[in-house]
Formats: sequence, structure tokens, C-alpha cells
Amino acid sequence: MQKNFRPHPNSFKNTFCVFHEVLPDAIKGLKVQFESKAGSRYYYTPEGMYRVSNHWGRLANSKWRLVAMEPETVSKYKIGFAKWDHFYPDNAIEKLYYLEMDYTKNTVNYQHKNNPHYNQKAVLRTSLETTKRIKQIRNLIQLTSWAKHFECDDIVLLRSLIIEELINTNKTLEEIKMEVAKKCSN
Repeated sequence: MQKNFRPHPNSFKNTFCVFHEVLPDAIKGLKVQFESKAGSRYYYTPEGMYRVSNHWGRLANSKWRLVAMEPETVSKYKIGFAKWDHFYPDNAIEKLYYLEMDYTKNTVNYQHKNNPHYNQKAVLRTSLETTKRIKQIRNLIQLTSWAKHFECDDIVLLRSLIIEELINTNKTLEEIKMEVAKKCSN
């Protein structure tokens, strides 16, 4: 029989967390301990939280992301697990976030500075600054028209040069593009 483990109700307010998708067997035998108005179900254990939901990302006053399994499960409802020590504080004022680029998947995501994998090289930014940089990087990934202004045929190289500067410096996109253009013309 499952022993009830219940965290304080305010434990999750203003938090950032990355959950990892798990299979339904992980919650087999566990009792739902909370169900939100939106239909998400929560299972608490001494190790962490399981969340069953069809929506992830910004939730009320928190940012919870799900890292999907590969290959991705077909169910609309995903089951995510996060350890208790993976819930980090979130607010709009502090520089809490850094960017991480996955070149194999061609995706960019933000991570919290308390993440043990933080390399101390990527610039920390506020939520708003982080969102702006993510948009710039996604435009560089998805669009190609910007590249016609460079004397370089290797768009993959151009992207990586610009993206690395966007992640690791506070330079504006325009400043970075001018520096990269000079490097390409030399």
C-alpha cells in the first residue's frame, strides 16, 4: 500500500523544472494525490513527482517542460517525472536562465542556472531576455534569407557562429552579424 507523501501546496509556485517522460508502468499502483482543474494528475513519492498531462510549458506561475521519449509516445497525455531537487526558483527579475543549443535536433532550449550541467560559459539572462534570444535563434534556424548578406556559402557554419555568440555573449544580433560578416570576407 502506498504511503501518502505530500509536499507543501506552495512548493511548486514560481518554479522551473524539466520532467522526463516515462512509461505508464512507472505510476502503476500509485494513487492520484492531486488533480488540477485542467485535468493534470499528480502523483507524489519521496523521490519526486509524476505528472500526467496533455499540456506542458508555462503553467500558471511556473515553467515546467517535458523531455519526450524517443521515439515519442503517441498518447496526447504524457507522463513526466522530476526529482524534488530538480525544481528551481523562478522569477522575472533575476538572471536565472541560459540557452542550450542541440545541433543534432536543430533546437534551442533554456535551462536554469542551478542545473548541474550548466557550463558557466553561457550568459545568464532574465526570462524576457531569454525569450528574445530564443526567438532570434529559432529565426536563424528556420529562415535562410538572412544568409544572402554574407560572403559565405556554408549556412550551417554561419548559423553556428552566430548562435554560439548569441548564447555566450551579450552582443546584439546586429553586432554579431557584422563581426561574422568581417570574418567571412577575410
